[in-house]
Amino acid sequence: MKRTKILLVEDDTSLGFLLVDFLGSNDFDVKLCKDGKTAHATYKQSNFDFCILDVMLPDMDGFTLAKLIRADNKTIPIIFLTARSMKTDKLKGFNLGADDYITKPFDEDELLCRINAIITRYNTEPGKQILTDTYNIGHYIFDYKNQLLKSGSDSKRLTKKENEILKHLCTSANKIVTRDDILFSVWGDNDYFIGRSLDVFIAKLRKYLSGDPGIQITNIPKVGYILEVKQA
Repeated sequence: MKRTKILLVEDDTSLGFLLVDFLGSNDFDVKLCKDGKTAHATYKQSNFDFCILDVMLPDMDGFTLAKLIRADNKTIPIIFLTARSMKTDKLKGFNLGADDYITKPFDEDELLCRINAIITRYNTEPGKQILTDTYNIGHYIFDYKNQLLKSGSDSKRLTKKENEILKHLCTSANKIVTRDDILFSVWGDNDYFIGRSLDVFIAKLRKYLSGDPGIQITNIPKVGYILEVKQA
């Protein structure tokens, strides 16, 4: 079974290494980053299943980092692990889409229980996916890690941008994904010419998925797209 890959962002080196060892001994694959900007770059370069974020970080705070991660992935679990215990901070964390907010000092075993509880919930809730690089889209299987779109014995190798755009649509299947979310996550910017490029990539994805009439990428003018998948 694939190990859950955790992005841990903690600027306290001693605590960071302690958590890497503790979570590693409990069969998690943990990548430690010590500042927000490095963490964001690391997140974009790899495929994580879970995020544990400190709030007070160098270069980019944990709230800003969580907002960027949420723009890329609406469902990845996020826990804030921080010394900031004020009610306003907790509310801000949850409003950003956090699954839990744990204040320091904390018990390691309690943290482990909370992580496992969130994973169990995500694995049983309809529409949420974790611990997988594969998405079922009607007659197709989308293998994100290997940039493959498969249908029976046929397969199509996607470009990096096609791969990332389709992942955005799949993680929010049957829900609107805004143009801004895709543009800033995939291109890191939003202007007229990049927007036209996105339209071209969407047209290509529609063509790749055209073999299943139950699949449709619907344009919501001036807002974004919905990957609509009808149940067989």
